[in-house]
Amino acid sequence: MDVKDFYYELPKELIAQDPLEDRSGSRLMVLDRDSGGICHRYFSDITEYLQPGDCLVINNTKVIPARLYGRKEGTDAPIELLLLKRIEQDVWETLVKPGKKAKAGTRILFGDGLLKGEVVDIAEEGNRRIRFTYDGIFEEILDKLGQMPLPPYITHPLKDKNRYQTVYARHDGSAAAPTAGLHFTPGLLREIRDKGVEVAEITLHVGLGTFRPVKEADVLLHHMHSEFFRIGEEAAGKINAAKADGRRVIAVGTTSTRTLEATADENGFLQAKSGWTDIFIYPGYRFRVIDGLITNFHLPESTLVMLVSALAGRENVLAAYGEAVKERYRFFSFGDAMLVI
Repeated sequence: MDVKDFYYELPKELIAQDPLEDRSGSRLMVLDRDSGGICHRYFSDITEYLQPGDCLVINNTKVIPARLYGRKEGTDAPIELLLLKRIEQDVWETLVKPGKKAKAGTRILFGDGLLKGEVVDIAEEGNRRIRFTYDGIFEEILDKLGQMPLPPYITHPLKDKNRYQTVYARHDGSAAAPTAGLHFTPGLLREIRDKGVEVAEITLHVGLGTFRPVKEADVLLHHMHSEFFRIGEEAAGKINAAKADGRRVIAVGTTSTRTLEATADENGFLQAKSGWTDIFIYPGYRFRVIDGLITNFHLPESTLVMLVSALAGRENVLAAYGEAVKERYRFFSFGDAMLVI
């Protein structure tokens, strides 16, 4: 399977740089995954496509201000650091720029020494494991010194950091937002629940592995980085009941999808559990849990386009993306949405 099979042309001006004032005011493309048929709506119309008894699964992870700017102790050289995942209490796997200045034993100062880090190991693909020392509570210090880790294709400063969080974000730990959820408002969620749709909350802390470019020409050689997930008893019960009754399970985002598909048994049933997953979903995959997907428009040749193609068919998805370009949809994290059903 060639990575080029998932390429499409995207004019740069269609990459959304700022979130809309009204979260639910985004456009919504509805894609019939069997026929390939397309309908153009707005996200606030999503309730028309959800049925009483459906189980809507959302990822309640919360993005941390994971980007830190510091100075190398001794030389005062600038160093940029991105927290990827917590290994133990004060040890994080990080992405460091420039990496050549961060050899084992290197000490880095942040905020005039309010936070200090030492490189203790060099991990997979050159990532650094850094042990932090500080006085106080790490999360409070991070909130003071850190910045939201916006993707590199977003060049505009974020005026309100809460716009890179879902309204249901609860559990700190992500290096990127589960962006399909950014379209929901508290009012829209109430409307969905009032219609008789069950909402199940799970957690997957999004790492950069989800968005890492596929560098191998052969898609099957690509390896996903592992990400931490948690499914509680309540969520597992709601999803299992829906499956048992033949009701639809609709995932909000590729992160929710990957969590469900990684943990379900052959019949699509789940147990409450937590752990790590590096599941990679591409065409040919047989979905065990989800019947529909709410997602954004993703980068060409990305694992996310491959996941959507696995659900709706590569030809259907690329045709839909071509239609989205023609109709001037907004793409990527702050862009418009797609419902595959």
